[in-house]
Amino acid sequence: MNHPHPNLGAPGKLTPGGLRFVAFGGLGEIGRNMAAFEYNGEILIVDCGVLFPEENQPGIDLILPDWSYIRNRLNDVVAVFLTHGHEDHIGALPFFLKERSDIPIIGSKLTLAFLESKLKERRIKANLRQVKEGMREKVGQFDLEYIAVNHSIPDALAVAIRTGAGVVLHTGDFKMDQLPLDGRLTDLQTFSKLGDEGVDLFFVDSTNADIPGFTISEREIMPVLQRTISGTDKRVIVASFASHVHRIQQVIDIAAEQSRKVVFIGRSMVKNMGIADNLGYLHIPPNTLIDEKDLDQHGDNVLLICTGSQGEPLAALSRMANGDHQIKVGKGDTVIFASSLIPGNENSVYRVINELTRFGAKVVHKGNALVHVSGHSAAGELLYCYNIVKPKHVIPVHGEWRHMRANADLAIKSGVDRKNAIVIENGIVLDLIDGRAKISGAVACGYVYVDGQTIGEITEASLKDRRILGEEGFISVIVVIDSQNGRIVAGPDIHARGFTEDDRLFNEVKIRIESALGKAVSEGMNGTHQLSQIVRKTVGNWVGAEHRRKPMIVPVVIEV
Repeated sequence: MNHPHPNLGAPGKLTPGGLRFVAFGGLGEIGRNMAAFEYNGEILIVDCGVLFPEENQPGIDLILPDWSYIRNRLNDVVAVFLTHGHEDHIGALPFFLKERSDIPIIGSKLTLAFLESKLKERRIKANLRQVKEGMREKVGQFDLEYIAVNHSIPDALAVAIRTGAGVVLHTGDFKMDQLPLDGRLTDLQTFSKLGDEGVDLFFVDSTNADIPGFTISEREIMPVLQRTISGTDKRVIVASFASHVHRIQQVIDIAAEQSRKVVFIGRSMVKNMGIADNLGYLHIPPNTLIDEKDLDQHGDNVLLICTGSQGEPLAALSRMANGDHQIKVGKGDTVIFASSLIPGNENSVYRVINELTRFGAKVVHKGNALVHVSGHSAAGELLYCYNIVKPKHVIPVHGEWRHMRANADLAIKSGVDRKNAIVIENGIVLDLIDGRAKISGAVACGYVYVDGQTIGEITEASLKDRRILGEEGFISVIVVIDSQNGRIVAGPDIHARGFTEDDRLFNEVKIRIESALGKAVSEGMNGTHQLSQIVRKTVGNWVGAEHRRKPMIVPVVIEV
């Protein structure tokens, strides 16, 4: 099992006839999935998604994959293939297409419909090419075969990529539900045929690799949802991803059985369910759906389906929990979180749960009831796949380190040679040459932050400053000195925010500043920058020793 190497240099030129792989996101994390395959001078991209920020990334809206490695080679990109329509697989495309808008985008019907809606909002016209399972076509020098897989969103696809270097199978996100709600099974027959042909590289979804057994079928949660919804005479609010069509279908069916009116809340929920309904992926019984503005006419006999299952600050459920949404959650209401927690969102979700409970709502979630099942294969399903695909090399993808490591261990247990179960991180370059995969280098691959209208301008240093401001406070010190003799003629004036309201606290450090500046000037130091650093160090030492704090310190020394 190979380990990422921090001292890897830039990769050399790809050997003619070889296939090169590099991920720009999605390895060691759950989100911003994007990878490039290069063969004979052409590049195929698989997925282009976003990662949502955590609490330690204040002010950030989205995090994009870092595709700087191919930025100067966008004319070599023959297509972007999308495995399915979740944000962590399609959400970065509007940003990518700004750099070259005519790249063919290949995906299934629903995937492209969700994407097209997103692109329209940004006035981007793209070259969309719809495909479906069972199709096989040449895209540049890549021979692509599209394979049905079952996931928590309809129309998900795996892809087999054939080149002269060998056969690649990329699962995308998948599970092996044997009783899927839409009857669309993961096509294990094609997986097996590819195994017989010989799969050189097998890229495998790792999200649930550390969970034993098999993922529970979607149908298993129906009785729990039915009991939960029928067990109250008050309103029911269901929070879900705005793309989880299967789950929302289940909730609508139960609401119709119990003669509850259904309302979609949240812009993305309304938009996506409208698309799914129009395309026939969602079936809403007549006289079931009502508009939000008509909600008050139906009293408590309603079921609201909204966004906010991950505690997103601006989502409908979070605003209800904060009391700043027109819909007020009250005593007796039941709120169902019909999704699992994405790692990193725990604090935000529990905060929402606490606030809803404080308002008197009964909150049902995966931790206390079977109201959600995962869209990803557990260990038993992955072992099954390894045994039928019989791959030469396995590269775990889509998961944090613990997931990818567990996935590699499963591959090894199934008979894959230990050195061929390759765990790598974003930016590591893997080449397939003469049937053997090897790491050939690494490329720069960091986080690209979207902050309002700015993209890529916010750095880790900027985020560190924001965290310090938010957690430790801010102190500014202004000192005016005589340019001739260096004596202090005004100040030090000290202003603080988020640190203390008592100005008298700074009397001691003012004396220290005056003493430190006097000593520095007597030793011949007279530049304002140098004197500013003396002020910063003096204040920093004082506040660290006396108050155990590390606020942002901004010293200003002015000569007159």
